[in-house]
Amino acid sequence: MASILQYRKIATLEAVESFSPSIVELQPYGETLDNHEVLLVDAKSNELALNPRSWRLYQRILYTVLVTLVGAIVSWAGSITSAAAKAASEEFGVSETVESLATGLYFIGFGLGSLVAGPFSETFGRNITYTVTISLFICSVTGSALAPNIKTQLVFRFLAGFFGNTPLTCAGGSLADLWSPEERGTVVPLYAVGVFDGSVLAPIVGGWIAQGASSGVMSWRWVEWITIILSAFFLLLIVIFLPETYAPVLVQWKTHHIRVRTRDRRHRAPIEVTKEPLLKRLERAMHRPFALLIRELIIFTIALYLILVYVVFFTFLNGFPFIFGETHQWGPGLTGTAFLSILIGQHLPLFLIPVTRKWATMYTAKREASGAQEVDPSENRLWMAMVGAVALPISLFWLGWTAYPNISPWPGLAGGVLFGFACVAIYTSFYMYVIGVYAAYAASGLASTTVLRYVVAGAMVPPSIPMYAQLGNQWTLTLFGTLSIVMGTLPFVFFRYGLALRNRSPFAKQTATT
Repeated sequence: MASILQYRKIATLEAVESFSPSIVELQPYGETLDNHEVLLVDAKSNELALNPRSWRLYQRILYTVLVTLVGAIVSWAGSITSAAAKAASEEFGVSETVESLATGLYFIGFGLGSLVAGPFSETFGRNITYTVTISLFICSVTGSALAPNIKTQLVFRFLAGFFGNTPLTCAGGSLADLWSPEERGTVVPLYAVGVFDGSVLAPIVGGWIAQGASSGVMSWRWVEWITIILSAFFLLLIVIFLPETYAPVLVQWKTHHIRVRTRDRRHRAPIEVTKEPLLKRLERAMHRPFALLIRELIIFTIALYLILVYVVFFTFLNGFPFIFGETHQWGPGLTGTAFLSILIGQHLPLFLIPVTRKWATMYTAKREASGAQEVDPSENRLWMAMVGAVALPISLFWLGWTAYPNISPWPGLAGGVLFGFACVAIYTSFYMYVIGVYAAYAASGLASTTVLRYVVAGAMVPPSIPMYAQLGNQWTLTLFGTLSIVMGTLPFVFFRYGLALRNRSPFAKQTATT
């Protein structure tokens, strides 16, 4: 696959000889031309370089793998420091609750950064957004690794989260650029599993680093150095192999080259034909996530449900030492290894993909046979969320009420497997639903859900320590389990009334086509 500069050249040269501009009477951006005549350049469906869905399969797979790996490493960075909280708190002379702010502030920064990343990717393109933000992410993690005190560490952890959110916020738009709606039914779950794997592998590795730090074998700061090494490697791969996929930017590149080749400055890309200055367009794009969050009931309620899922998951970073560590007297390494149960469960939804597709086909055929209106394809993406909504409260009650010293840890680990399954099933299903429903606004729609769930879940990380300590494992997880029963009704409601909600939305697709 071509590099950034090579691809930019290909994307323009390949199409320059066969464009058919349409003449429009519009004021061109930044210039005044005779008669205000603009030759509007647009992409043709047969232009391979300008249509990422027509790329070779191996190119699209490589792109998806790279985006998944980067998403996994920024998720890893959020979780891994929790394992070393005790060693870090001792060095900085603070309590573990205060040190847990390093994890909480990362996720809060993660959520706030999503308000910028999504709109920037829709204004400047995916590639430059990935490259710049991941570079700043690495610099911030380096600052945290070298922090001489708790204040410096917390500042840089927040900045790392702020810049590190891009692969999760923009990936929805990138995958929509590359894959058709039918293909995304397979690709998005694989992406989601890869990202969740990063979050779960981190406390496993971090637990053994923490155990090594407690015995004086190594420094706890290796939780940051490992992140830096992996991030730098993935950034290099992005620079070399990751091309641009955002269609308006590709057309803009093509138009620029046409102007150079023809020496005719009337040629303009659609995003250039506007009277608004660049800063005004950017301001409007950054406003969109807030508008979606406030005005879209679908986005708002999905955000609430995912808040619950993420609050439970992130509090497990501090909760597993109570559920398994104190209950069964396990050390940091073995307690971190307990996250393997969640890791195993996260991969199980992949086996559910063909099953849910069969259910969707059977359901549609049944409705057609009865003469009823066909269920909209967008709502068919919710089958997996409905299964996960049932599994989530079961897993939480299971984990909580098997956490006793006189009960083997294996039942609790089995509950962790079910929890991992529920998390990925719910997240993946809603992720595909937002992409399918909001299409061109997918990045902003995902940013809307991201900001709330990460800010709230991040804020819950420090209080989770006294919560588990005072309420106990059983009642803490009973509380979460009860809330998950209430919120678990949402995918069923959307499946039944989703089309009606979309028909009243100015942003969502309002037809039965995807």
